[in-house]
Amino acid sequence: MHRNQTLYTFLVDKIPELTDKWYNSLSKCGDEGIYSSTDPIVIKQLKEQHDEFQLHFCEVFLLSQRDFNERFRPWIKKVAQDVKYQHTPLHLVVREFMKNRELYFTLLDEYISNHKEDVTEPLARVWEHVITSTFDDIIFAFSQESHQAAQIRLEAQQELINELSTPIIHLKGHNALLPLVGTIDDERAKMILDNVLEQCTKTQISKLYIDLSGVVIVNRIVGHQLFQLIDSLRLVGTETILCGIREEIAKGAIRLGMAFEGIDIKSSLSQALASHT
Repeated sequence: MHRNQTLYTFLVDKIPELTDKWYNSLSKCGDEGIYSSTDPIVIKQLKEQHDEFQLHFCEVFLLSQRDFNERFRPWIKKVAQDVKYQHTPLHLVVREFMKNRELYFTLLDEYISNHKEDVTEPLARVWEHVITSTFDDIIFAFSQESHQAAQIRLEAQQELINELSTPIIHLKGHNALLPLVGTIDDERAKMILDNVLEQCTKTQISKLYIDLSGVVIVNRIVGHQLFQLIDSLRLVGTETILCGIREEIAKGAIRLGMAFEGIDIKSSLSQALASHT
């Protein structure tokens, strides 16, 4: 009932004017992200994306709901994954969608005013509802895609943090060094166990030097994880050498009843490397 070729053509013809009105309404001072950019290339891209948005949106008055969604969804996904939009607060993006909705209501009023004989009041209400509900759907879809993109980015960042927290440095041959620095809590100890075992297996490390000279404190649970790591590495064929254990760590380990039998221990990294060359 709401599809109308004449209305569609009217709206498409208004796209350049609509984009100019929208861009001129942007608050370019104080806002974060893409909307406040002064880079001519970014501004050009922003306007082109807006034109594409309008072309897709106008098709709601032309296409079936299914075809409309299939054609519009890729645009939503592409923009949501754009790094410049990922660095723009979501509430600002939603605000611009809402401003565009108001611009469409203004255009609809203009169209109805010029076609009073052809547009009944019930039809006008239907068109208003279509505009409102379609923008609601777009805002929801964009928020969903934006959230998924943010989750992917967060997982990638966490993976990088994990790698930096357990940096295995490859030495000559199949030897490697794992320098541990700072406080090792239960969560970090588990992460070290998982990541180091995976990396040593993947790169076929035969000998791993674990330098503890930068470790501040080790509790019973962390000590257990360390022994578990050594045992797991032994099972995959990786020999481990502990070195650089600080005096306070050694005393704490004795108080906690940690036994280091069967583990190769050297006082420093330099001694460990010298004795295994």
